[in-house]
This record gives sequence, C-alpha cells and structure tokens, in this order.
Amino acid sequence: MTQVQDITSPMTAMEKRATVSLAGIYALRMLGLFMLLPVLSLLAEQMPESTPALVGLTMGIYGLAQAILQIPFGLLSDRIGRKTIIVFGLIIFVIGSVVAALATGIYGVLLGRGLQGCGAISAAVMALLADLTQEVHRTKAMATIGASIGVSFGVAIVLGPVIASHFGISGIFWVIAALAVLAILVTLLIVPNPQKIVTHRDTEYIPSDLGSVIKNADLLRLNYGIFSLHLILMASFVVVPLLLRDAGLEAGKHWQVYLPVLVTSMAAIIPFVIIAEKKRKMKKVFIGAIATLMVANLSFALFHNQLIGLIAGLWIFFCAFNLLEATLPSLISKTAPGDLKGTAMGIYSSSQFMGAFLGGASGGWLYGAFGGVSVFIFAAAVAASWVLVAWFMSTPRYWANLLLSLQTVQPQQEKEFSRQLLTIHGIEEVRLHFEERTAYLKVDNQLLDREQLSQFLKQWR
Repeated sequence: MTQVQDITSPMTAMEKRATVSLAGIYALRMLGLFMLLPVLSLLAEQMPESTPALVGLTMGIYGLAQAILQIPFGLLSDRIGRKTIIVFGLIIFVIGSVVAALATGIYGVLLGRGLQGCGAISAAVMALLADLTQEVHRTKAMATIGASIGVSFGVAIVLGPVIASHFGISGIFWVIAALAVLAILVTLLIVPNPQKIVTHRDTEYIPSDLGSVIKNADLLRLNYGIFSLHLILMASFVVVPLLLRDAGLEAGKHWQVYLPVLVTSMAAIIPFVIIAEKKRKMKKVFIGAIATLMVANLSFALFHNQLIGLIAGLWIFFCAFNLLEATLPSLISKTAPGDLKGTAMGIYSSSQFMGAFLGGASGGWLYGAFGGVSVFIFAAAVAASWVLVAWFMSTPRYWANLLLSLQTVQPQQEKEFSRQLLTIHGIEEVRLHFEERTAYLKVDNQLLDREQLSQFLKQWR
C-alpha cells in the first residue's frame, strides 16, 4: 500500500536547521545587494568616466546575469550537487564584490556588478531546501526564506547609507564580500547534506513543462507584473537618492528617511493583506496597489525638488511596493498547478531580474538624456500598462499547495487514490507523479477537512 506522510507531524530538528541556515544564506546575500540600492547612484556618479547611463547600467547589470544564469545553474545542481553550485556561485559573487571594491572607475564597478550577478544560486538554494524537507513542511520552509528576504530588504536599505557615509563605495562592496564569505561557511558547516538529490516540481524549473506555463495567460500577466515592479524600483532608485541629496538631505542621513518610511509603510499594508487573503478581495487590492505605485511616481515627478514631497512620495511608493512584493508570489502559488509551480517560479524570477536590468539601464539613460522627471513619467506609464494587463486577470482561486509523500504506489492505483482524495472536503485538485513519489494537491484551507484527510491517509498506509 501507499505510505503517506502524516500532515500533522512537526518539522524535525534537521528540517529546522536546514530551513534556518538556508534562509540565512539568502539573507546574507540579499542584505549585501539591497544595501547598494539607496546609495549606488550617489557614489557611482562621482567615479571617473561616470555617466548617468553607465550608472544605471551598473545598477541593473546584476539582474541581466541573474536572468540568464539562474535557471541553468539550478538545472546543473541536479547533476553536480546543490552545495557545489551554491558554493561556486558564492565564490563568483565574492570575486565580483572584490573587483568592485578595488575599482577606481565606473567600468570596474560595472564589471564587478556583472560578476556578482553570475553567482546565480537562488534556484539551487530552493532545490536544496526541497531535498532537506518533507513535502508537507516545504511550503512553511519556503515562506521562512521569503520572510528572510523581506527582513533583509528593510535592514539593508537603512544600513546602506550609514555604511556608505563612513566607508564609501569600496567599503560597501567589502562588506558584501564578507557577508558572502560568511554565507559560504554556513553552507559548508551548518547546512545539512541531503541523502539524495531529487527533482522537485514545486521548487525546480522543469524544461518539459515550459510550454504549459507560457500558455497560461494569468501566469504571463503575473510575470509582466514582477517585471514591471522591479523595472520601476530600479529606475526610480537611479534618481531618488540623487534628488534627496539635491533637496538638502546629506547622503549619510538618508537612513533617517528610509527607516520611518519603511516601518510605517509596512504597518500600513497589514489591513490590505488581511482584506486580500482573508476577505478574498485579492484582485481589487492588487490592482489598487498597482494604481498606487503609479500615483507615487507621478508624485515624484511633481514634487521632485521638495524634500517633504519626496518623502511623501517614498511612503506611498513603499506602501504599494511592499504590498505588491508580498502579493505577487502568493498569486503565482494560487495560479500555477501544484506540479508546475517550480517552472512557473523559475520564469517569474527570470522576469524579475530582467525587469531590474532594464529598469536600471533605462532609468540611467532617461535621467542623462531628459532629466529625473522623465524617469518618473516612464515608471508611471509602465505602472499604467500593468493596471491594464492586471485588469483582465482571472479572479484568483484561493487555493494553497499541499504536498503528500507517496513512498510506493502502483500505476493502477492512481485513479482510485485521486478519486478518493477529491471526495475530501476542501481538496480541489490532485496530480500524482510516480517518478517523484509525490502527490501535488490544491486545497482551500478555509474548507479543508484535515481530520478527514488524516483518516484517509491512515487507511492507505
């Protein structure tokens, strides 16, 4: 008979160690990258041979390398090992950080940023997390990593201006290199070794599933969304730090704006997250947030020479950005079939990095050619196009992913096992993959009868 994981079991000590340590690797790497966001344009423009277009390209080049390499690195980790790829990628990241730290001109920093992007370890980290966690705990583990990225963003955008004011651009890159070295040590010394490497459709890109994903119009809309969001973020932050400085706020004091803006904006979006998820008003909240992002950029354009106007615009911007950054992955998870989620997330991540690249490059070029207002008008136009794209998205299905481990199963059992699962209240979709010994379920958590599911699984042991 089929042996199925107990859905009520807690994480093991090994799973907790794997989750926390891998979240730490993510956090250490992203902390360094996010620290550059509020200061790179300020510091890079002072370097020899610098132009606004080169500054923007320097900000965005990291995303281009990530977009190109993150899926190949993830696939390669299936062949030569997760930890091998993670350590290799982190070493490249360290080398890029050192190159940028030692650079005496903008081209050296550009090269260093490109090398940083070549350390594309995100897919390998998620695959290793899947290797080290039971199916029923994987969603929780992935959420922990997502939370670590959010915390890193908040801490880094405040910390970056402080470090830059004391140690300059080279100091920030040395800090980034040190954080990456620490991440290598965590990988080698703390992250457990998986017993075996297995392909996981919920976390990994599967080439054969590409056609199914790109035919899904709602997934394409969400990919355009994350592309637009990070394009707007990078384009805006080519200019915003410069405008804060020009409005009279010293670069070393920018954290005094970012800290309260981030904290209060995060608090402000909590009711909207509850309305979106608990009250099931996701589409309305989502489109409202995109429109708010457009308003924020129009506010920058109108009040770009007033400090109080810039601060107000930043607050509106981060309210919208934080809400969208939290909502988009949730929508991907709801929209993609459980066994296509890994492929969907791979394309989604590539879209995000490509948006960051084009945002930096276009923001720098527009700023140099037409001034800061043009950047914000462009960003507002991208947000307006996103509103139109999102307007036609389907109403989200409020289904969560639930994975069950199938230790042994015969092909002839598939129909009966699936049929019985679908009779359980709250289970909406079942997909079995015998080669992985995994059942991918879509469930309505508000309706799921967990006791009935537990009893059913006991019968199949």
